[in-house]
Formats: sequence, structure tokens, C-alpha cells
Amino acid sequence: MCETTSSPGGSRGSSIGDLVAFQAAARPDAVALSHASHLISYKELDNRASVLANVLRDLGVGPEAVVGVCAQRSPAMVIGALAILKAGGAYLPLDPFNPAARLTAMAKDAQIAALVAGQGNEDRIPNDGRPVIVLDDFGRIVSAPTYSGSAPVPAESDLKRLAYVIYTSGSTGDPNGVEVTHENLLNLVAWHQQAFQVTPQDRASQIASVGFDAAVWEVWPYLAAGSRVHIPDDQVIRDPESLRNWLVAEGITIGFIPTPMAELLIGLQWPEQTALRMMLIGADTLHRYPPAGLPFQLINNYGPTECTVVATSGRVPTDDSRRGLPSIGLPIANTQICILDESGRQVPAGTEGELYIGGAGVARGYRNRPELTARRFVADPSAARPGERMFRTGDVAKVLPDGQVAFLRRMDDQIKVRGFRVEPNEIEAVLNRHPHVLQSVVVARQAALGDKHLVGYVVPKPEGAPTPTELRDFLRARLPDYMVPEMFVKLETLPLSANGKISRLDLPTPNEANTLHDQAFTAPRTELEKTVAGMLGGLLGVERVDVEANFFVLGGHSLLGAQLIARIRRVLGVEMSLRVLFEAPTVAALSTEIERLLAIKREGASDNKVLCGPESSAQPDVRH
Repeated sequence: MCETTSSPGGSRGSSIGDLVAFQAAARPDAVALSHASHLISYKELDNRASVLANVLRDLGVGPEAVVGVCAQRSPAMVIGALAILKAGGAYLPLDPFNPAARLTAMAKDAQIAALVAGQGNEDRIPNDGRPVIVLDDFGRIVSAPTYSGSAPVPAESDLKRLAYVIYTSGSTGDPNGVEVTHENLLNLVAWHQQAFQVTPQDRASQIASVGFDAAVWEVWPYLAAGSRVHIPDDQVIRDPESLRNWLVAEGITIGFIPTPMAELLIGLQWPEQTALRMMLIGADTLHRYPPAGLPFQLINNYGPTECTVVATSGRVPTDDSRRGLPSIGLPIANTQICILDESGRQVPAGTEGELYIGGAGVARGYRNRPELTARRFVADPSAARPGERMFRTGDVAKVLPDGQVAFLRRMDDQIKVRGFRVEPNEIEAVLNRHPHVLQSVVVARQAALGDKHLVGYVVPKPEGAPTPTELRDFLRARLPDYMVPEMFVKLETLPLSANGKISRLDLPTPNEANTLHDQAFTAPRTELEKTVAGMLGGLLGVERVDVEANFFVLGGHSLLGAQLIARIRRVLGVEMSLRVLFEAPTVAALSTEIERLLAIKREGASDNKVLCGPESSAQPDVRH
């Protein structure tokens, strides 16, 4: 079954640089970027990017040249990327929070011609002689080399040239660089502006990490329309209530929120007069429908990096009585969605099959991976023009009676964790390099509220098993945090199927007996500790939790922390912020803080009893 959406679309100009320059000329004093109470106008944005673009051209950057941008979420990141596009090159976002070894591998594989770095990040990648330009947080040049060669002339009219490269988790143990062209990017921008009626009066948020392709979507459609892009501080985006308050205070009208965080946000109370009109979500499976009364629309989006961020999109209704998960919507402009069987034939509507994506968003392919590109980017037999291709997503889907697409599951072992696409084989490839690990396998297990967490199964070498801390430290030096398993299970051997492959279905459920620990287990000693440990165990998907174990060492993160705080509020009637969990990260310490707050609450109730008569008989239920 194939679904197609076409649109004449189109944007003024032939590149993102042209579109931003048009806005700078039309509205020079309008605010383009807002960050840390600092405002940057369109005139300043365009001028700073143009100055940097001239430096890059003088350094030899031109069409098809890839330039790394190593900066945190900041105006420096936006201006650096814009300058590279203006120079005619393609930008490679490099998240400075990733391990240096991973950044170095991506820079080497992409063969970057130069590096633009935020101040303090210039040494994250070893310098092998390439030019390095350093920017302050607001995109002004701090230092830059000089070059005496002739500057190339960018091919401004060639939409087939490279715009950016983003690396995704690879099944071979190495990340794969996806090459996206200006034609791909401009189709996304034109569709987005039309679908969501973007105007210069809109205010958008930029909260995705710079190495996540959603950041592309958060910036260019708005700057190309003359809108204002707001960049919050890191601490804001970790806590649902803080993020909601920031969105309201900043007057954000359209914002992208990764699905796991969005599921928490839509459960909060919102002021009726909030400026937010659309919350765009994606990067993971949506497990719930929004409640009635939200003052904004919830828009579910789906798309692999290989198809320029978004391939399908649709509003999520509030009717949660319907069966099944919310759909992923309809194909976006100039995009074709096909559901095919194992033989490549179209399946009838309502029948499961593999999801293929064709059209203007299909990327050029994987950088330096011709064989992988040939396997995943296949010829489109129904295309009007010869040579057009479709991308094999590896996702199982079906078309619903109303024409919308339902995502069902992955065909392979690739998974999504906290909104990031993860290939377990990449984690296993690194884990197997640990000196005390003989074999390993990594899987995702379901925890509370549909959340997923990674579990590492290891067969130790004869000299002894490593501790969980040793394994986590080893992995964190080489992989991003979201790719580090939250717990490790010790096995004598890996279970194998009849054909000799690892049988993931036969991997044991983690329990106290088979899970690796750093120290002797300390069981809960009070009823309150049993209650808190039970809540945490349910979120982490384990039977028992050591009351002296650090929540974050166990694999907890801010989203799980927010869920734990919400459960404590609901079950125990105690109000506390997520910050308390950072200060008291063990079950024992957290229970002590809860008991202190309960005592204050009881004391207040006692005072109220003297003044107002008999108090309610309702008491927090702390039974396990």
C-alpha cells in the first residue's frame, strides 16, 4: 500500500543562506535568536555568519567540503552552521558532550576540511593540521587562521550539493554518516512552513542536542521565515515542570519536544492563555493520547535521519478510547510512503509490511558506505523519473482505514532510547573490547509507562567479572550516555538458537541473583524505604533495589527521575522538586528527605487541628 503527498511548495531563494539573508534585509532589527537573556537580531545573525563564511572560503571551503561544528546548543552552533552553508560547504554537527573518541572517529570518517568550535570545545577533537576557527557563545570569531590560497566559488544554484552530514548509530559497531542535500532540506523547510503556518510572529524552541537531526528541524524553517528561535539552558530541559514553565514564560508558539518528555508534559496542568499552539513530537513511539483541555495541538511526527528528519506527520486526537497507539500521520509534502512485503510487492491497506519512503526527502546515502547505501537506498520502481530511490526503514507499519500510517515495530534489533536511535551491535562492539568481557549482547527492556532501558548481558573472561561501574566508565569514555546500559547481567554463556544465532528471547530477566553489583546488597530497612525501593524498581524494571545504590549509577536519568517524583507525590502526598533527587540519589537518602517533609506536613496538620478542629483521617499509604 502506497500513500503520496505532493505540494508545489517551494521557498524564496535557492538555499538556507539566501532565505536568512532575505529576512535580514526585510527585517534587520527583528530578533532571530534568544539565549541566556541575550538577543541577536537578523542583521547580526546574517553579518556574523557572512564574516565567518568569508573566512571559511579563504580557507578553501567550497561545495562538497564538510566542516565540523563542535559547539553546545547556542547561537554559536547556529551561526557556525549557517556560515558553512553560506560558504557553499556542508556542516557536520559534533556534540561536545560525546566522548572525544567518538567525535574524532566522526570527524575522520567525514574528512572534515575545517573545524568551527565553540570557545572551550576546540580541543575536543585532536588537531591533525586542519584549520580551526573558535567562536564565542554568540557566534563572534575569537580566533581564526589565515589562508593565502584562492577562495572557491560556491555553486549556489546546485540543489543537489551537500547541506549537512549527521551520524547515526551503525550496526557494524561504527556510526554512519547520512548525507543530506539542499534539495532535501528545502523540501522540509517549505513543507514545515506551510503545514504549521509559520510567520515572523512565531517563537520556536531549540532543545534537541546538536547531534540529533531534530535540531535541523528546530532551526531552519523558522529562521527562513523570520521567526524567533529560543534556546533554553540545559537545566530547563531536564525537568518537565521547568520546561513547561519556560515554554509559557518565553511565549513559545511552536516547539519540538522528544516524545518521552512530551508524554510527561501533556500530563501537567497548563495555563489556558499559553501562547503555545502546537507541540511537535517525535523520535520515539507515542504511547498515549493527549487529555482533553490541552491549550495546544499535539502533532506526532515520524522519520528516519535518512529521509531528512520528518516523513509523516499528523495531529493526535484527544479520543483515547480508540484501540491501538496513535498513528504517525500522513506523508509530508512530496513524499511517498509504501508498505511492501518481503518480495517488494505492495500490501493491501490494513496489512503489515515494511515501510519504504520515497520522494524529495530521501538523502543521498551514507558517507563512505557504498555497499550499505545500495542495500538501504533502493530503486523506486513506481517513480516518474528514472534513478529515483526509496529508503528501506526496517520498520513494520500498516495503513489505517483513514489513510494514516500506523507504526508497529522494528524489523531488526535497532531500538529507540530516550528519543535516540541505537544499534545494540555498536554498544556490543565496544563492550566486547573491555579486557574482562568475553562476549556480550545488549537489549532494551520495557519499564514503567512504556519507557525503555538498556540491559547488557556479559560473559566474563575466566579471570573474573568486571563491576558495573567499571563497565559503565569504560563505555562512557567511548559512547554517549544514552548508549550505556543501565544494568548488567552475568551469564555463563550466551543462549543460541538452532541456527547458531544469539537468541535474545532466551535471555533471562534481570534479578538480584544474576545482576552484577558493585558491593554487597543492602535491603530496605523501613516500610518507607520498601515503598520507595518498590517505586524505583518498577521504573527500572528490576525486582530489588539496593537502598545505598545511586539512582543515576543504576541507570536512572532525568525523565525517570521526574516519573519517580510524580509517584512519590501521588502515593505519599509529598511535594518535592527533581533537584532533591540529585542531592539525595539513594533510596536511603531520599527516604530520609521524604520522612522529613512528612514530619513537616504532620506538624502543619497538627497546628491546623488546634485552630480549625478535627483533621482529616486520610494519611499517606506507605505500605509496600
